[in-house]
Amino acid sequence: MTDVKLAGLEPAAVFSYFEQICKIPHGSRNTKQISDYLVAFAKEHGIRYFQDELDNVVMFQEGTCGMEDHAPVILQGHMDMVCEKDEDCAIDMDTQGLDIDHDGTYVFARGTTLGGDDGIALAYALAILADQTIPHPPLEVIFTVDEEIGMEGAAGVDLSGLKGRTLINVDSEEEGIFTVSCAGGARGTITLPVSRRAVYGPCVRLTVDGLQGGHSGVEIHKNRANANKVMGELLSRIQTMMPLCLTKLSGGSKDNAIPRSCTVTLVAMGSHIERINEVTAQLQKEIREQFDEPEAVIYGDDVDAFGGNALSTGDSAKVIALLCAAPNGVQAWSQDIEGLVQTSLNLGIAKLDKEELRLTFAVRSSVNQEKRDLLARLEELAKFNDGAYSQMGDYPAWEYKQESRLRDTMVEVYQRLYGKDPQVVAIHAGLECGLLSDKLPGLDCVSIGPDMKDIHTSRERLDIASTKRTWEFLLEVLKSL
Repeated sequence: MTDVKLAGLEPAAVFSYFEQICKIPHGSRNTKQISDYLVAFAKEHGIRYFQDELDNVVMFQEGTCGMEDHAPVILQGHMDMVCEKDEDCAIDMDTQGLDIDHDGTYVFARGTTLGGDDGIALAYALAILADQTIPHPPLEVIFTVDEEIGMEGAAGVDLSGLKGRTLINVDSEEEGIFTVSCAGGARGTITLPVSRRAVYGPCVRLTVDGLQGGHSGVEIHKNRANANKVMGELLSRIQTMMPLCLTKLSGGSKDNAIPRSCTVTLVAMGSHIERINEVTAQLQKEIREQFDEPEAVIYGDDVDAFGGNALSTGDSAKVIALLCAAPNGVQAWSQDIEGLVQTSLNLGIAKLDKEELRLTFAVRSSVNQEKRDLLARLEELAKFNDGAYSQMGDYPAWEYKQESRLRDTMVEVYQRLYGKDPQVVAIHAGLECGLLSDKLPGLDCVSIGPDMKDIHTSRERLDIASTKRTWEFLLEVLKSL
């Protein structure tokens, strides 16, 4: 994976930096290497910077000739990516770079997520900073860590030294769409204590797989099934036929990714696998009909074991009941903006450990009170089931700004370049602009980005032509500010 795979693509500097970024492992909580790479870039180019203890990096560059006295503009993106991969992919995303390539239309990574969200923001910024022929006002560039797991870098970064109050966030996935408001969010976790004992009987593995998955913000409304919820329904149906003692349960790996698969191992007493698979076949049929899930696969198979260290039937029933009772998906639609999800949550992780079941949810809302109410609902659900509740990564909504010089400038530039109007929208996904607005009073923000498909999945693709157009648009906006 040392070959240059993106040579010949334009803009050359952007794709060169993007390829360098892809060679560095940079999943959430694994951003030290990419942070140090940015520091090395700043040193090499004589750019003033600071790197904090969280590994956020902020760079400062003077304006180019004739623009030195203009008001500073902030460019911003995050270093971390969501690390998802296919089951047969041998890449260790904690220690290895990505196997990237392109087909002339899209850049992609074989078997893994690509990390265009948000590696392309880093690549754009580095290409601008490295080229002194590009006209721009003074720049303050913020590279944050751990955005994908609760915006922890943006929450912790000290921006007191920044003078800019105009910020272009490059963390959107559709060209020609200007995001000017987004939901706030938080991560809630319910833990249910369980006990184990030796249980004897035939062991069965249940599998829910082949679901589309996707981003729990921008795709939560797209009628995609949640593998953890499907597994809860499957277990509930089988439980009516026979006693169950769970030994293993694992579904999803990121709270903000709709889980594509979930597996359970259990000791099933009083039944054969044929009866279980009658249930799995019926549920598979229903899921394919009710959801946009044509490739959904649900099945059971015998495990070469007889018994194991399992939960009691009572604790197993509690786990199943909690999976079934857990809220998931769209909870409310906006009454002001047609088609906008206002409040939602995603049961992204379900994991049965030795002593507890852990359910982790990504909660989002553009109405802060609804977000608080939904988080309180999770806490009450935990208490009702004799479990515990914890919460982290709380961030505010980014509220719409009635008057925005940046938005007006960007709309005018887009109209001039392309002869049509961009879409100015609010989104349900979380962006760091809310946290940054809290730190920089009066901040004027817009979020943009090139076209990307299927982010947070191994099918992720970055549109090459759109990357070029967005680059040209960004340069024209900087020249106009």
